[in-house]
Amino acid sequence: MSEQSRGCPMGMTAGGDTFHASPDISYSRYLGLDTLLASQHPLSPEHDELLFIIIHQASELWMMLCIHELKEARQQIRKDELGPAFKMIARVAQVQRQLIQSWDVLTTMTPADYARIRPHLGQSSGFQSWQYRLLEFMLGNKNAAMIQVHRADPPAYAALETALAEPSLYDECLRLLARRGFALPPECLERDFSLAYQPNPAVEAAWCEVYRDTARHWDLYELAEKLVDLEGRFQQWRFNHMKTVERIIGYRSGTGGTSGVKYLVKALDTSFFPELLSLRTAL
Repeated sequence: MSEQSRGCPMGMTAGGDTFHASPDISYSRYLGLDTLLASQHPLSPEHDELLFIIIHQASELWMMLCIHELKEARQQIRKDELGPAFKMIARVAQVQRQLIQSWDVLTTMTPADYARIRPHLGQSSGFQSWQYRLLEFMLGNKNAAMIQVHRADPPAYAALETALAEPSLYDECLRLLARRGFALPPECLERDFSLAYQPNPAVEAAWCEVYRDTARHWDLYELAEKLVDLEGRFQQWRFNHMKTVERIIGYRSGTGGTSGVKYLVKALDTSFFPELLSLRTAL
């Protein structure tokens, strides 16, 4: 398939002209719809189980895209190419809007509806989503203990081990600040990246300088605001998740053995980019 047809699989070129695609490519085949639409396997006769499955499958696809975008955004920041990184980070923030809205669809399932399918779920839980954990690691919420649940899935475990040990998106932003001449301590730049990042006054001071002279540091200021947008959307996703669980199962334990709502409330206290929030008070 040509580059042109790969970019416009619906049969139109970027300029709007019709092209003749290879005869072995169709809409269904290009998107793998036979596999995609045959990947729902309800375990109960309950009507609402298909909704439950599709919501979570669609979320995993959106998370796959978020991971794809953040990996490249991090690479662009390493190369001091902030323009492309802005687009990718902004795209992830927009994807988060889709994830947030998905909880609104799931809330059409009542407690009684969920109670009828819950016995069929066994120990499966969103807590076991390795892509969600990878996404949090890439953003900076590192916790080595969280990967143990994935030991039975070697590829997922290996991906999480790699993400745990490498710099997060925020780590690369701090390295960028240092390359731009901001005085950041070595423990913020070269550290054990498998450990959770700890806020540092020197980092807050650097970001404050960016915000106090936006004309001089416009691209860094724009980067900071893109990160704030991203964190805000991620927190909304967490909050809507928590409220959806609260609405459907109350304060009972989750299927995977987690504390349910209590666990999700605690997650709301986690910040990926702490100095970008604390500087608001310091300015």
